[in-house]
Amino acid sequence: MSDRERLWHIFVDSFWPLLHAGIAFTVPLTLISFALGLLLALVTALVRISDFPVLTAIARFYVWIIRGTPLLVQLFIIFYGLPSLGIIIDPFPAAIIGFTLSVGAYGSEIIRAAIISIAPGQWEAAFALGQTRVQALRRIILPQAARVSVPPLSNSFISLVKDTSLATTVTFIELFGKAQQITAAVYEPLLIYCEVALIYLMLCTVLAVLQRRLERYYERFEAR
Repeated sequence: MSDRERLWHIFVDSFWPLLHAGIAFTVPLTLISFALGLLLALVTALVRISDFPVLTAIARFYVWIIRGTPLLVQLFIIFYGLPSLGIIIDPFPAAIIGFTLSVGAYGSEIIRAAIISIAPGQWEAAFALGQTRVQALRRIILPQAARVSVPPLSNSFISLVKDTSLATTVTFIELFGKAQQITAAVYEPLLIYCEVALIYLMLCTVLAVLQRRLERYYERFEAR
């Protein structure tokens, strides 16, 4: 068997295990972390614009810590550091916690900026109709802020897909972790890692297409 045939066989044999790891582990990790992170981001953003100084200070401190330290260091603290305090977290929950905190911090700034960008007249009109601050926020402000937030939040989601490769550092075997296992067996790092890059590119391309469709949907909504 020639070297070219050998490399082709390795490529074909490793493609399904890698794709399966991406679908079975990377995608769920991304979806769960982003959903929880988006909820955390919304709560944090609302706290940041609230009239409660103590809660606002806590939210600012959380965003400051997460944005000011590397995600890799945060994962190491959660998985390797907390056991010294008697807190032991399994790899999958540890990865979810790390990514959720990251999405929550960065996403909160996106949502907060979107809310602030809404014209003050929108608030005034809602109050003139007898709505409370919560009603105005839920019925008028947040729907408009959601439209503004879609592009940057979609970019964050796509970035999260790639960031999940860091989960292998806390022993969670997702797409990149599976690639490391295969590389150790076949000794073809260039081929396997290029194959992994191709699968990540496929996943992100699908998400980019969905992002464009979602943006067009909100553009039609705005035109009405």
